[in-house]
Amino acid sequence: MAEMPDIDATDRRIALLLQDGFPLVHAPFDQCAREFGITEHDLMTRLRRLLAAGAVTRFGPFYNAERMGGDFCLCAMRVPEELWGSTVELVNARIEVAHNYRRDHALNMWFVLAVERASESGRVAREIEAETGLPVHLFPKISEFFLELKVVS
Repeated sequence: MAEMPDIDATDRRIALLLQDGFPLVHAPFDQCAREFGITEHDLMTRLRRLLAAGAVTRFGPFYNAERMGGDFCLCAMRVPEELWGSTVELVNARIEVAHNYRRDHALNMWFVLAVERASESGRVAREIEAETGLPVHLFPKISEFFLELKVVS
């Protein structure tokens, strides 16, 4: 991760306004830039700098997989330290793995499967088990709660 950039008032305004919606028009970045009083090039440069430094961790749409016929499933594994590196490589090589985190817990690897059809989570988990030789525990979503968090200045 790059060094944390100096964040000025325009960067803060960009972060505040872009988290609340993005215009679905022919030239959305140009429209946003004009609202911020900067050029589209300046907006793109600022966004790239904030992403590269980790000040912004993600900029893009959030899809509801269920409404599109797919599913997300939280999974966990107990990975022995001597197998950690090879297991990370095998798990992360899967196109269905959306996130993968190491945790200080008996189940020390947690990841999210994003699949095109809800019925595929189990199959993908079994394939990961076959590739790694380790059990995969699935924690399917029972109900969903949407809590919208917006950063304000």
